[in-house]
Parts: sequence; structure tokens; C-alpha cells
Amino acid sequence: MDYILDQLKQLTAIESPSGFTRKVAEYTMEQFKSLGYNPEMTNKGCVLVDLGGEGDPLILAAHIDTLGAMVAEVKGNGRLRLTNIGGLQANNIEAENCTIFTRFGNKYSGTMQMNDPSVHVNHEYSEQKRDYKNMEVVIDERTFSKADTEKLGISVGDYVCFDPRTVITESGFIKSRFLDDKLSVAILLGYAKYLKENNVTLKRKVYAYITVFEEVGHGCASGIPEDAKEIISVDMGCVGEGLTCNEFKVSICAKDSRGPSNYEVTTALILCAKENNIDYAVDIYPFYGSDADAALAAGHDLKHSLIGPGVYASHGYERSHKDGVKNTLDLIKAYTLAK
Repeated sequence: MDYILDQLKQLTAIESPSGFTRKVAEYTMEQFKSLGYNPEMTNKGCVLVDLGGEGDPLILAAHIDTLGAMVAEVKGNGRLRLTNIGGLQANNIEAENCTIFTRFGNKYSGTMQMNDPSVHVNHEYSEQKRDYKNMEVVIDERTFSKADTEKLGISVGDYVCFDPRTVITESGFIKSRFLDDKLSVAILLGYAKYLKENNVTLKRKVYAYITVFEEVGHGCASGIPEDAKEIISVDMGCVGEGLTCNEFKVSICAKDSRGPSNYEVTTALILCAKENNIDYAVDIYPFYGSDADAALAAGHDLKHSLIGPGVYASHGYERSHKDGVKNTLDLIKAYTLAK
């Protein structure tokens, strides 16, 4: 658990919106290498690792890319209008600190604010819609015009990354942006560490596949090993009204926005949870797509399902718990060792 949580801190500290993932992918490669594996990087920038075993190959897929934003306009006042990458909601980043990465190596700090954010000046502040039209990044530099900002090297297409604010409380809660899905990547690193340290002989071949571009829909669309028979997307479990999961459980998804999970795989996961006294929930995710969906949409002939630790306030300032992490890790162990 200490290793997983340390890896989470390291991963969330590396900015990686979809399309801006090389640094975090290289970090992940190095972690697998340090555990004694031989990871490969695909042409698109995903990380594929053979964890051992023979026959009936299974892919455990988690994604390292996150939500983020990009400069859409350098405004006349020198501030920045953004466009979102993935499902980043403007109302979830009001008054949040961020970093602007220029195309050729400079970076600047800033804050996302309403266009006229002083309540002592703007009487309509509380009623204004929080969207990318009415909000802007205020750069922490002496810039008062478009020309001033452009002199800094900032231009349309530059990435804007928001601070994760990662906190782990004494009571075991894990709070951070981008637990979706860096928490699952940390869990898979922990699983890989467990296999090595305990000299575990897997009953089937297992791959870890750490993808990029999941948040924009095509993370697992390519790079799948040709011998793969099954994929389990290890991603955040949904927590919310009408669902049974919470931050302490591992969630098993029976159906998402693109349709039902494979019946046999999902049933086997539920049986593993029951037989090993793992605290779990089975839910339907109405507005959710995963790497498993992307793989199927790309034409890969795979059985599929989706599991993950319960995460509250998805795509915002998210929260999970150590117990949810443990239950997810335990389910992965039980499922991969049961075959």
C-alpha cells in the first residue's frame, strides 16, 4: 500500500493531459524496469508490459493520460481563453492554479478565473455561467495585451495543466485530481511489485497496458497484443446517486454507455470477489466509456469487463480510500490467480 500511494503521488505530480504524456509514460516505463520487467512503448506512446504466465492472454489496461486544457485564444487583455481536453468542466476549475507549457520549453503559472472575478466590482458574479467563454487564465506575469503574452512565447495550442492537489489523510482518504486513472496505474504497479516480490507463477499470460489518449476515446484502439483474448479495464469506479459503490469498494461494471460487459468475465469477477471476501459493488455506468470499449470499437476480438476503486466526484476534485485500493488489488490478484 505504501508503494502504491507513493507511486500515486509521483504520477499525479507529472502533468499529462491527453497528447502531453511522454514524460509520465517514460516515468512509468522506468518503474516497471526497476521492478525487473521489460516494458515496451508503442508508437502512440502507450506502455505495454508482459507480467508473465502462459496461455489465454489477459490485458489489464489502465490509462495515464488525464483531463486538461489547451490555449484556444490569446485575448486582447493578455489573458487566455481555453478549450478543454477530455471532459474537464469549466466550473470545476474556477480559481484553480495551473501551469502553461509553451510549445518550445517555457512554462508559466496562472489561475483560472471568471472574466471579471471581483465581487466588489462585478455585481453579477454569482449568476454568471461557468464556461470557457466566460472564464480565462490570468497569467502570473506582467502582461496587459495580446502582444505582451505572445512575447512570452505563449500561443494557441499550448497545454494548460491544473494542479492535482494530492492529499492522503490519516483516515485513509485519497483526494486528488486525476485519480482517474492514475490511481489504477499505481495499483497495477503495486500488482507488478507483488508478483515479483512473491515469485508468483501466473496461471495465464497477463499484460499490463498503460494507455494514453483514453480521455479522448482511443487509448486502447491500437497496440493490443495479437494473442490477447480478454481485456479488463482498470479504471475509476463510479460513486453517485442511484449506484451502490462507494470509496471503500471495488466496483464491477455490468454495463456502461456503450453496452454490457462480457457476461462470463463479469460473472467470474463477481464470484472471485464473493469467494475471497472482497468488498465490491456491481453497478451500471450511464455516462462512461473505457479503454475496453475503445479496443472493441477498433475491431479487437476480446472478452471485456471493467473494474476499479470507487471514486467520488469524478472529473472534479476526486476522492477515494485506501480500502478501495486494497479491494481492487485483491480482486486483480484473485482473478489472475484463479484461472
